[in-house]
Amino acid sequence: MLTNLPATTEALFDWTWAGIEPYYEELKSRSLTPANVDEWVKDWSDLGRHVYDLYTRLQVATTVNTADEEAEKRFTNFLDTIYPNSEAAENALKQKLLDSGLEPENFTVALRNLRAEADLFRDENVPLMAEEQKLNLEYDKIMGAQTVMWEGEEKTISQMYPVLLEKDRPRREKAFRLILERRFEDRDKIGEVWSKLMGLRQRVAANAGKPDYRAFCWQQKLRFDYTPDDAKQFLRAIEEVVVPAAARVRERRRQRLGIDSVRPWDTEVDTLGDEPIRPFKTMDELNRGTRAIFDRVDPDLGRNYQVMIEERLLDLDNRKNKAPGGYCTAFEVTHRPFIFMNSVGTHDDVQTLLHEGGHSFHVFETARIKLRQNINVPMEFAEVASMAMELLASPYLLDSGMYTEAEAARAQIQHLESNLVFWPYMAVVDAFQHWIYENHEAATDPVRCGEKWSELYDRYMAGLDWSGLEQFKAMHWMRQLHIIQVPFYYIEYGLAQLGAAQVWANSLSDYAGAVKAYRRALSLGGTVTLPELFSAAGAKFAFDAPTLKRSVDLMEQKVEELEAKL
Repeated sequence: MLTNLPATTEALFDWTWAGIEPYYEELKSRSLTPANVDEWVKDWSDLGRHVYDLYTRLQVATTVNTADEEAEKRFTNFLDTIYPNSEAAENALKQKLLDSGLEPENFTVALRNLRAEADLFRDENVPLMAEEQKLNLEYDKIMGAQTVMWEGEEKTISQMYPVLLEKDRPRREKAFRLILERRFEDRDKIGEVWSKLMGLRQRVAANAGKPDYRAFCWQQKLRFDYTPDDAKQFLRAIEEVVVPAAARVRERRRQRLGIDSVRPWDTEVDTLGDEPIRPFKTMDELNRGTRAIFDRVDPDLGRNYQVMIEERLLDLDNRKNKAPGGYCTAFEVTHRPFIFMNSVGTHDDVQTLLHEGGHSFHVFETARIKLRQNINVPMEFAEVASMAMELLASPYLLDSGMYTEAEAARAQIQHLESNLVFWPYMAVVDAFQHWIYENHEAATDPVRCGEKWSELYDRYMAGLDWSGLEQFKAMHWMRQLHIIQVPFYYIEYGLAQLGAAQVWANSLSDYAGAVKAYRRALSLGGTVTLPELFSAAGAKFAFDAPTLKRSVDLMEQKVEELEAKL
């Protein structure tokens, strides 16, 4: 059994490769037998938890303050000195287990994953992937530094979002154009990062013996249960079923606003009330209200969220030099989640926190799983955890104390309509990424990327008028961090939203049963296959138009019912 692993965060931060390597060497030299293989894998798991925990904490520090030079230095040092060595050592242990022919208890899916990872691993790719991480850090710095001057004050891009909720249309347009122009200023910087990333990714795929980077990504993401052709079938189903529904959403918006066409600055404003919904002003209000919602979904989940509040595992407010977006990650040693957001007081922030809260509950539910290899959850299901929580929580917005009854109904309508318009946007992103890696040379040119993005956007985003803004639309892909930083991580949202919609449909007839199945599925971690995880949650893993249509029809029906109440 491994002993003397770092017991505190401070000790973890002091770890160097010289301190880590002996643990890997001991595991590599230990003989493997049927009698000791379970203990050996547990020791390997414990070591991996500590190394990955260090990586996560260092990375988090660079996102909470992109201007923190010391945090950047420590993370870069990790990428230069620990990451390449630990990756090689991890692969050596994978290979040792695979060569032994032994199978630890309850390790079937994990063993399948290890085979795929070992098959993909190449020593020469480790420094390339470390360089990719550095380029991702550069992208975060570019995006995190974007601010505009608005009414005499410097504002982050996120802090401008509430203006887009206001009723004053000329003011919304002015704010939106200001955001577009500021982002446009960085197109060459981001384009330079992009071209470097594409070069790296082409080399990584070639080194691994793959025909293109998509093939590399598919195996890296352990996508055993569907193919690129299945993904494209899903995109066709979205075009057939959801694009017309999303166009109906935008037509209702156009009529409510009394305008000739829906422009990009018209997509966020609430068309059902006189004033935008402002659920909270402070992070304390947001935390209290969210805790109350989770209490109603399931008291255990409410208690989990309270743990996050008390242990300071939430960084929710927006500020300058904070990385964009939101995420939930896990500190593996303590089995604790950490949620990062950029809240500015809108309903969208509440929705995002419910989403990330679902991810955090996944961390809590899998804490009882002994081996980290068995917590390797497919992202297609990890996003069911988050998206289903948004829908399961929606009946309890009123209980949060942040909404009036009318505002809660409006918020639910907004959420369902946003789901309908999201699927086509997801299709744009995913179709774009297929094109990128099917046409690697052409896609290395940011200008060609912009042309293709515009073509796909016009195809899927029916009813949205970007006339006169074509140059801005063409570079809009640069703000989608998934395209830049985590290639092919986007269809997960679309497939998961279909799974989440089925969990929600179940809750309408048996709420307690649906929540119980949801939690049970989360607790399985990665010990069963992706279709089995969906099934455990009461959903079908599917790509076809009929399954999609059932969820779309239900969403449109619920929107009509909620509107009638208003």
